Amino acid sequence: QVQLVESGGGLVQAGGSLRLSCAASGSTLSINAMGWYRQAPGKQRELVAGITSGGKTNYADSVKGRFTISRDNAKNTVYLQMNSLKPEDTAVYYCNADGLLYSGANFGSWGQGTQVTVSS
Repeated sequence: QVQLVESGGGLVQAGGSLRLSCAASGSTLSINAMGWYRQAPGKQRELVAGITSGGKTNYADSVKGRFTISRDNAKNTVYLQMNSLKPEDTAVYYCNADGLLYSGANFGSWGQGTQVTVSS
């Protein structure tokens, strides 16, 4: 009932930048936390960055100072600005959101993932 559509992935050289976007649509009354996760081949999915509805953020140590998460509550969209990219940032990046539906039920949804590849 809640769809998350990601965009902005691609191939970039080390030191470059990319901006990911994730838009939520559906019967959402409110969206609480939104976040970005990533999964590299052979590794577990890990949290990259998260942001609450009030704007409080948290980051994985590996991306602090390089990545910035933000959101536009009016558009139900979350962004991830990635600067100074490294080859080890290569992964499929997934958007995640949780909140409340108009029906009163809670939801938790994932996007389909977008590939980010950083070449050395």
